[in-house]
Amino acid sequence: MYPVLALVLLTGSAFTFFAAQDWQIAEGYSIAFSSNDAGGIFKDFKGSILFDEANPAASKFDVTVEAASINTGNGLQNKHAKSDEWFDVAKYPQIRYVSQKIVKAGNGYQSTGDLEVHGVKKSVTIPFTFQKTAKGAAFTGSFTVNRNDFKIGKPGGDVGEQIKLDISVPVTKK
Repeated sequence: MYPVLALVLLTGSAFTFFAAQDWQIAEGYSIAFSSNDAGGIFKDFKGSILFDEANPAASKFDVTVEAASINTGNGLQNKHAKSDEWFDVAKYPQIRYVSQKIVKAGNGYQSTGDLEVHGVKKSVTIPFTFQKTAKGAAFTGSFTVNRNDFKIGKPGGDVGEQIKLDISVPVTKK
């Protein structure tokens, strides 16, 4: 009898362990980028977010940005950014991030995962915060990537190599 009870308790706790909240990306998100010389936003962002603040190990992010949704505020720069010299959106239409591990870190969290840009996949750690709101919650974070790591543009040149990304994603429960 005790082995059966132990198995039931273990199985029940395993299901609890993996029960992260499924979140829907809401309107008002911001995926902004900046360097010393250029900046802008990406307007098309979607994906799957499973997150449990009490158990970040059970959480998972799988999100994409449509590279063609880049907006620098300048039509000529937008056209250039979409060209094969930079993002080559015809060949690489999406920027994708898939988390591999999410952990509590100080007053926030860290997500380590694969960022794929321009056909190059690199491991990136993104520090972020999670704050509940009246309508759901919000994820915010900032991190820096070197555009040369992803073969974006030519090394050197007019645009700085370090690109800062600022992300703000409001979410609602599914």
